[in-house]
Amino acid sequence: QVQLVESGGGLVQPGGSLRLSCAASGSIFSIGAMGWYRQAPGKQRELVATTSHYTTDYADSVKGRFTASRDNAKNTIYLQMSSLKPEDTAVYYCHASLWRTELDPIDDYWGQGTQVTVSS
Repeated sequence: QVQLVESGGGLVQPGGSLRLSCAASGSIFSIGAMGWYRQAPGKQRELVATTSHYTTDYADSVKGRFTASRDNAKNTIYLQMSSLKPEDTAVYYCHASLWRTELDPIDDYWGQGTQVTVSS
């Protein structure tokens, strides 16, 4: 079994900061891409940031405000969010593409989501 467990969400005022964490655990041979997505009420899930071993890409709406980073030794990804806006309010989901064993194909896994609310 593979689990992705997020933490760090909460309520923050506009202009504030939050740091999300996501740790992957279980039977993992290797992780490829890890990233963050979000889904606001009534909207589709959208990409926030995705990291490979070499690059990190961001949605235009968060560039310059959010920073994604990985600790490969801990199978963990972080999302440092700054200058938060009310429109950043959403459930944030962690994603990982990984191989459970060297014989398995790559597969996608998701965390359960963590709520981020930006409001005064």
